[in-house]
Amino acid sequence: MWHSRQNEHIKYKVDMKRTAIYLLLCSLLAACATTPPSNRDDICSIFSQKPKWYKSAVKSAEKWGGPIHVPMAIIYQESSFQHNARPAMQYFLWVIPRGRPSNAYGYSQALDSTWARYQKETGSRFKDRDNFANSYDFVQWYMHTTYTTNNVSKWDAEAQYLNYHEGQGGYARGTHRSKQWLLTTAERVAARASRYHTQLAKCKDRLDSASSSWF
Repeated sequence: MWHSRQNEHIKYKVDMKRTAIYLLLCSLLAACATTPPSNRDDICSIFSQKPKWYKSAVKSAEKWGGPIHVPMAIIYQESSFQHNARPAMQYFLWVIPRGRPSNAYGYSQALDSTWARYQKETGSRFKDRDNFANSYDFVQWYMHTTYTTNNVSKWDAEAQYLNYHEGQGGYARGTHRSKQWLLTTAERVAARASRYHTQLAKCKDRLDSASSSWF
């Protein structure tokens, strides 16, 4: 009897250690999955560090018919590749929190209402904004709806970003024209998209080759 209890105690301690190690590994893997890439100015470095992002981007681009680099430039501008990004908290007299200016969230900074529309139209109600593949697909979907609604090329990063920020209805009404800061931001997005495009052309073959061997 004593030996049986001792063996059970030893087995319990071993199981507890295994559980602790498993939880630690899970937390480390989760942290690695959501940590922003170290060099966000180079799309080749981003995709080399995040190979699953590249596979997701290729799949989504093929589905919606858009380029890979434009959504990446938009996501950089919106969240700098932070999975849980939110608009900055606003304060009254620099002390009392007044809330955030919108409910935008995640890599894509999608609003609750627009995300719900995306989920409904794509039949993807279980997708999350803090998942890169889901957020990237959201941007590709939005670019596609911008193209069909306002006839804006999916390769026109500047106009696509203005639609993304103002909404397609706002863009059609010209709400962006009186916002110089927004026009300047859209130009930055376009410049980044152009750099990403040039960079990707130099490493796409390597990424494609590596992708075929990734599990």
